[in-house]
Amino acid sequence: MRRAAGTACAALLGLAGVPLLARFYYPGSFNWQFLARYPEAARLFNAFDYGHATLYEHLLTTPPARLSQALDREYHYLTTALLRRPPRFRVAEVAIEPEYARIAWQAKLMFDWAHVLHRQIYDVYADPSLSVAHRDSLIETLTDYYLSRSAHAFTAVPKSMALMDGQWFSQRFRTAEGRFNGLIWAYHWLQVGLYEPFVASSIPAEQRTGVDATVAHFWAMLDGGTSQVPRVMPMTAAVAPRFSRQHPRVAVIFDNLHMMHDIISDILMVDTLSARQKGRIIGEQLSEFRDPTRNVMTMDEWWSMGEMMGGAEMMGGQAGQRPLEISV
Repeated sequence: MRRAAGTACAALLGLAGVPLLARFYYPGSFNWQFLARYPEAARLFNAFDYGHATLYEHLLTTPPARLSQALDREYHYLTTALLRRPPRFRVAEVAIEPEYARIAWQAKLMFDWAHVLHRQIYDVYADPSLSVAHRDSLIETLTDYYLSRSAHAFTAVPKSMALMDGQWFSQRFRTAEGRFNGLIWAYHWLQVGLYEPFVASSIPAEQRTGVDATVAHFWAMLDGGTSQVPRVMPMTAAVAPRFSRQHPRVAVIFDNLHMMHDIISDILMVDTLSARQKGRIIGEQLSEFRDPTRNVMTMDEWWSMGEMMGGAEMMGGQAGQRPLEISV
């Protein structure tokens, strides 16, 4: 515990000049409602934070000859222990990924800021005192607030999938570490899929049933092994179509965020680059994902992208549909 605390302090001191944007929650009584009412789902995100952090640190610092073995150990720990008993509080990611946070601090800030948007939208949906109209208006206000910090916000214009799949470093991680990649995509499926029960019904009991079913679907994906996890990146419009119709800007932001997760994993896999070079390339990619003018799709193209990629079934299924059937 003392070692972890010391590492966290050192990492924080190394980022002392960086504004902690993730602390700037938009104020409102809705904050923390999701954790209070759906703790089993909310705490999974704390485990997800650990999963992303330990992955990036291993990809950056573990020698290639030992990487697969190290990721196998982390996968086993995540799927058999941490996700089953997720932390009650948010993980101090800088304690887990100090070297990654040092070379990719811009990515850390952008991801943290997008995760604040994620969590505040869950809170808005979980607050039973809000009418549907007030809830939807507040989500748009949160989106405006997120985008107002343009130096740290993913654009709300859909970026070309070629950025994820067509660059010189693309697809390295999923090719080499398909099992761990499937776990990451299952995380992303749940993160957007959990919105769908709240759009489908305004009745709290039905929302709870929907949240429970969505979390159960996530577990069925993991328990089914590599045959059940997403085989292509989950697109928000395919996994959560009702939510995406209500709030297309947010859906696009989250797709861009999830594409960038894949891009960073691929860059970190390149063993011919130094850590400094990896940090520079990650920074260039982040600039691309803040730019609403280059390498973009139209909204019509974005809406059809899910079908072009094989449909929702390739992405883990549409949230709110029938649960997965796992054969034993």
